[in-house]
Amino acid sequence: MNRPVTSTDLSDARPTGPRIVLFVEDGSGDWHARRLKRSMEARGATVVTTTLSACAFDTSSPSGLEIPGFEGMLPDGAFVRSVSTGTLEQITFRLGILHALRESGVRVWNDARAIERCVDKSTATFLFRKAGLPTPSTRVVEMRDRAHAHLTAHPRPFVLKPLFGSQGNGVCRVRGPEYLPPPEDVNNVYYMQHYLRAPDATTFEDWRVFVSQGRVLSTMIRRGKTWITNVHQGAEAIAHDPCEEMSSLALAGVAAIGADYAGVDVIRDESGQLMLLEINSNPAWKGLQAVTDVDIADVLAADFLAAVLKAPAR
Repeated sequence: MNRPVTSTDLSDARPTGPRIVLFVEDGSGDWHARRLKRSMEARGATVVTTTLSACAFDTSSPSGLEIPGFEGMLPDGAFVRSVSTGTLEQITFRLGILHALRESGVRVWNDARAIERCVDKSTATFLFRKAGLPTPSTRVVEMRDRAHAHLTAHPRPFVLKPLFGSQGNGVCRVRGPEYLPPPEDVNNVYYMQHYLRAPDATTFEDWRVFVSQGRVLSTMIRRGKTWITNVHQGAEAIAHDPCEEMSSLALAGVAAIGADYAGVDVIRDESGQLMLLEINSNPAWKGLQAVTDVDIADVLAADFLAAVLKAPAR
């Protein structure tokens, strides 16, 4: 973790450089954040690394917020690497801080609206379909009996995903209604999506397309030993040059969510059609960086600071 920034540090900062808060995971040094901080500072920014859990709403402060290192004042921009896990109340509070920053005129990447849409897979899937984008057939319901009725009426393999989750954690394949987990295992919400691969498939791969500011930065194939292809779960990362169709689908998905930068997961179904799976609004890129010549943190820092400088004056 980077050392806390003091008021002396801020007073010694370049007067023309933007002051940035970089929100990271609680208790984590974060490989990604260190690279972002270095790239932003190389462009003249002063960067305070902290967590959303360390912030406060405070009606006695000039801004109504207390962000560590800013003494009641507002940063010029906020880059969100992580919201961190927590209770419903904690997550609501942290997203509230991000909403308050945006409402105060601070440029936030990604802001709370985009994060909420991506974290809630059901909302993201709805927005993809509303935008006319190809996405696997999906049904999301409360209560196990309703999920059981759906799988009984549509006898085929489904993928069951936690509504809130990432890196392939908690994802399972359901071959029939009798395999549905108990309500307490899924917080009584069943996100059911058609399993797209052939039953006898032995090759398991999909694509992660990394997008920033309306353009594709880099893409990789994620090739797994099992049908779960997340790099975090042991899948191999392979450099890939995306076709126009894949790039266009990824960009359209990010536009539907309203994200500034994102990791977009794309797959082909049995017929070969590209499908939009999901979008990560706080994507990791360590695996992708290993197979691309693009300095992802450097490009993100440049894009973010350009957006901060273009933001209307408060």
